[in-house]
Amino acid sequence: MAVRLSQLLDPSRITLALQSTGHSAAIDEVAQLLRMHPAVVNFDGFYQTLLARDRLDTTYLGHGIALPHARTAHVKANVAAVGRSARGISYEDNQPPVRLLFVLGTPRDQPDEYLKLISLLCRLIKEEANRTALLNAPTPAAFIATVVELENKILGPAK
Repeated sequence: MAVRLSQLLDPSRITLALQSTGHSAAIDEVAQLLRMHPAVVNFDGFYQTLLARDRLDTTYLGHGIALPHARTAHVKANVAAVGRSARGISYEDNQPPVRLLFVLGTPRDQPDEYLKLISLLCRLIKEEANRTALLNAPTPAAFIATVVELENKILGPAK
């Protein structure tokens, strides 16, 4: 069965009005949405791994989208949270501000799932029309519905 980002999303873990405009503060604001997620067994450990990975190499994907992510023993299943910013987040020097921030955590012992999720997200945001649809979703539920629609175009309907 194909990995689907939509299966990880929950309206309570999507904020469409990020307040933070700085790189670290925005990651923190979105990551905090996962603090009480039942699959996150140690939030502080997960968060520190997320920050360490972000310092190691850029998580800016281009087109105003960033993907801070971590493969870690501090989560027992894939987790995701999303933040959207109208003002934009100052993320990388000489790059447009980030408008969409996807925070992912995957179990350390599931590298295939990790790679599939990142690959799917890159495919979802590749087309400008798809990015625009995600930026214009009026509610977290509509954001998830948009992700489902885009996944169905790429992967076919879920079984």
